[in-house]
Amino acid sequence: MGQVEKWKLSKNGSASAVVVGGFAGTFANSLGDGMAIIETEATLHEAHRDNHTHRDVSGGWLRPAVFGAMDGLVSNLALMTGVAGGSVGQQTIVITGLAGLAAGAFSMAAGEYTSVASQRELVEAELAVERRELRKHPKDEEAELAALYEARGVEPELAAEVARQLSRDPEQALEIHAREELGIDPGDLPSPTVAAASSFGAFALGALLPVLPYLLGASALWPAVLVALLGLFLCGAVVAKVTARTWWYSGLRQLALGGAAAGVTYALGTLLGTAVG
Repeated sequence: MGQVEKWKLSKNGSASAVVVGGFAGTFANSLGDGMAIIETEATLHEAHRDNHTHRDVSGGWLRPAVFGAMDGLVSNLALMTGVAGGSVGQQTIVITGLAGLAAGAFSMAAGEYTSVASQRELVEAELAVERRELRKHPKDEEAELAALYEARGVEPELAAEVARQLSRDPEQALEIHAREELGIDPGDLPSPTVAAASSFGAFALGALLPVLPYLLGASALWPAVLVALLGLFLCGAVVAKVTARTWWYSGLRQLALGGAAAGVTYALGTLLGTAVG
C-alpha cells in the first residue's frame, strides 16, 4: 500500500473517529439533558404532591367533637350563670354545673349515636338495593354508568368502554355506582361509636371549664365566666386552624355567642329570682 493510500486510510479513520466522537458527545449531552428534564419533572411532581394534600373531611369525629365542646361550654356556662342570677349559694351552682355536665354529655352521646347509626343504616339499605340491581340487571347498570360519564362530557364510545371495564368487578362496580349515584363512599362510612364517644368526651370537657374554678376553690362567679369565655375563644381558634379560617375571627365569634348566651340567662335568672323571691 502506497504512502498516499495509507494517508487516506489514516485520514478517513481519523475523520470517522472525529465523527463518532462528536456523535457520542452529542448523544451524551442529549442524554444528560433528558435526564435533567426527567429529574426536574420528578422534582416538580414531588413538590406538587407535597403541596397538594387534603385534610380528612369524611371522618365521623370532627363534627360531633367540635359541636360537643361548644355545646358543653355554652350550655353549662349559661346554666350556671342563670342559676347564679337567682342569688343561690355556691354549692347549688357547683351541683348545677356537674349535673348539667353529666346530663348533657350522656344526652349528646345518645343523640349522636342514634343519628349516625340511622344515617349509616339508610346508606347500607341503599347499597343493598344497588348491589341487587347490579346482580339482576348488570347490562342496564353498565349502560346507566356509561350515560353518567357521557353527561360529564366523555365520548359515547369511550364512556361505554370505561363502564364495561369498570363493571367487571362487582364490588368495584358497586363502589363506583354508590359514588356516582348516591354520592357516598361505601368504604368510609361514619362510625356511630366514634361519633358518640367524641360527643361525650368533648361535651364533658367543655362543660367542665365553667365548673373548674369552683372545684379549685373559687367563691365568685366571675372566674368561671372568665375561664369559660377563654375556652370558647380557644375552641374557635382551634376550629379555625382545622378549617383554614381566620383564627381570631372564629375565636371572637364563639366568645361573643357564648357571652351573649350567658348574659341572657343571667338576666333571666335574676328576674326569676326576684319574682319568686
